[in-house]
Amino acid sequence: APLSAAWGAGNPVEIEYQPSFVDGMGGSSVLPAMFKIARELLDGVIVVSLEEIKRAIKLIAERNKTIVEGAGAAAVAAALSGKAGDGKIVCICSGGGLNNKTLASILLDEELA
Repeated sequence: APLSAAWGAGNPVEIEYQPSFVDGMGGSSVLPAMFKIARELLDGVIVVSLEEIKRAIKLIAERNKTIVEGAGAAAVAAALSGKAGDGKIVCICSGGGLNNKTLASILLDEELA
């Protein structure tokens, strides 16, 4: 969310922080140095929902037997949503910073607290 807001504004902006299990890319703003690099390297920003990220985490766990955290599954969520375009897509899946209770809730399709 902070990168998307900054991208739309053309510079880093403050947004209201909303805590979630996707804490690896949450925050109230993107750092100016990171925004500068992002503008140089990226063509745009794709926003995915928490539900799309939960589905990606579950799919990665079930098919690849790999546990990734929310931010690490965001690229897969974007690819599965169709927002990343056509053709072959490569996703880097990383991080294991997902607590067991959250992971179990995602795998069992339960509501997160």
